[in-house]
Amino acid sequence: MTENFTSTEVLDPLGDLDADDAQKATKNRAKVGSARPSSLLYTYGPGSVMDLPHFTVMPSGTDDWERIWARRASVPTVHAPRLLDAVRRFPGQWTVQELRPFPWAPKSSLYSKEGDDLGVPARVFPQWLRCTGCDLLGRLDRFSYINTNPYRPDQARFEHPNCPGRRGSGKKVPRQAVPARYLLACPDGHLDEFPYDWWVHQGASCPTGVDFAPLTMDERTVGKGASASIRCGACNAARPMNEAQGEAGRAKLPGCRGRHPHLGAFDRRGCKNNTRVMLLGASNLWFPATQAIIVMPEAESALHESLGVQLLAAAGEKRIVKYRDQLDKIREYLEDEESELATWSDETLALAVGQALEPEPTLDEQAEALQDWDPTDLLVPEWNYLQKDPLGPQHEGDAKSGLALTKQSVHDELKARHVSRVLAVDRLRKVNAVVGFTRIDEMERANDMPARIVPLSRSGRPTWAIATEDRGEGVYLQLDESAVAAWEQRISKTPLWEAHRQAHVRNHNARYSETSKDVDPDTRMMPPRYWLLHTLSHVLIREMAMYSGYSAASLSERIYAWAGTDDRPPSTGLLIVTTASDSDGTLGGLVQLSQPDNLWRVSERALKRAMRCSSDPVCAQRTPKDPEDFLHGAACHTCAMASETSCERANRFLDRRFLVDLPGAQGLGFFS
Repeated sequence: MTENFTSTEVLDPLGDLDADDAQKATKNRAKVGSARPSSLLYTYGPGSVMDLPHFTVMPSGTDDWERIWARRASVPTVHAPRLLDAVRRFPGQWTVQELRPFPWAPKSSLYSKEGDDLGVPARVFPQWLRCTGCDLLGRLDRFSYINTNPYRPDQARFEHPNCPGRRGSGKKVPRQAVPARYLLACPDGHLDEFPYDWWVHQGASCPTGVDFAPLTMDERTVGKGASASIRCGACNAARPMNEAQGEAGRAKLPGCRGRHPHLGAFDRRGCKNNTRVMLLGASNLWFPATQAIIVMPEAESALHESLGVQLLAAAGEKRIVKYRDQLDKIREYLEDEESELATWSDETLALAVGQALEPEPTLDEQAEALQDWDPTDLLVPEWNYLQKDPLGPQHEGDAKSGLALTKQSVHDELKARHVSRVLAVDRLRKVNAVVGFTRIDEMERANDMPARIVPLSRSGRPTWAIATEDRGEGVYLQLDESAVAAWEQRISKTPLWEAHRQAHVRNHNARYSETSKDVDPDTRMMPPRYWLLHTLSHVLIREMAMYSGYSAASLSERIYAWAGTDDRPPSTGLLIVTTASDSDGTLGGLVQLSQPDNLWRVSERALKRAMRCSSDPVCAQRTPKDPEDFLHGAACHTCAMASETSCERANRFLDRRFLVDLPGAQGLGFFS
């Protein structure tokens, strides 16, 4: 399969910049690296720190992307109204009118210049570097940027041009510089350079009066934790970095300045938080706030919320305001643009105009709406559509959905195990969007999420959000609702379930932010049916990887498991998919496992493997007890856990005892 790469560019702003300074900074448009769209969405999006071969960069906010799109006559968009509705629910995203992919274009040959004018802008960050030859610690302007081969961006690097070496004698030669590895962060998502000069002088200036005293970073005691020591070459003051770590170290650090380096700006509201030291490459440095949907043909009634958004994107706000009482003028413009919105009825068009002209809600109103919003709402339309029988042996869906389903007969052995429905997803389109990010705590652990999601734009009214499209295939499997409901009622009364519930309460109280104290932990606890389907999904992924031709890391899950309410029916299904970002999708190795004999064989072997683990009996009898707060039971990386790319819940809410009977836990397994 072809790989879809997006190039980055390096901007070279020196010092701490605000928005105006960022526009005046010296820029270097040379490409310095590449990444797959999926990694730019989930791992190295705007505001993260991306490792390149010789230094690190931070993808810029979307304001800097505008000059990239300005080079093209038209801007590509991603059609996903349901996802657009979800994006607009996040604070600061109310004005988003469309989804856009990363600025990238394929090349016809290796040396083609097609797409050279496209790429994701990025800033060098951190901008303190250390010379590997003499340990010089300095700002970016002390070093030279080298990138002589336009076809080898991996050779881009920074060098100390006249490095004397550690002994300070001999011939001066260029030496490579690497990023200094310490940063300052706060829970509100601000990130800043570590103030090495401030640190080594105990918060004061150098006593020699030198404005920019030469600093060095010595890292010679390998294997002793934070071994670096900062030394001033002018006054010979020295201070180890391990003093800045831990709870005691936080009291010695400066307060947060509210810096957003990906925006080249400081938070206008300021910041009163204390900072903490973070190492470059730390896993909690950047958590994306993302939403994703499987695109399916939807009824017109399901799209009413997005009518105003679609009209704004097609006709523009100024034109709608001008002709708000003249629908024929708006329709005439839509016809001239050959927009499919021109086919809307007068009633639908009037409804869209009304939605488009609704006043923008305040940030408090947006935050309240987000708190009331249930992410399950994104899954309900998909579940409802999967309950319909495909039209004929194979239903091709429509061009926009890119969906093709085939209903499979259920093997008799699977029927006996309460499997009620199987679909072969011959073709699907998955759309993913990122609306911001958090630092230190991942999004679902930050109950004060509206205040802590960091925006991707300096503008308070972004008109578009970043999205990617993946195409692939999958297998959908559904359990009998009556059987699951009876099992769930029985399990909810067992000591094992109560132990998991109490562990979740302890986990919530220990890890959630202070503002979550008003939240009932049980509202965040997944029901027993989710544990059942989630564990089943994991054991199937591990087994399907052996027969489908795809690695386990390339398979992912989508769980439909919630109890019924007045607004939505109960669900008991799971979808295992593999997707790729190229236009051709995947090769069919997974969908063939949906055939009755194949699925029965894979399921039978998966359940048999789930009965044994090389870590048993420790794994099989693992039950959280006070003060333990882990959110899994009989599950480990040997038997049921999956890679981060596969699991939608970071390997939480798993227990093999809910699948099959294990020693010491008889009668709990759904497939006993």
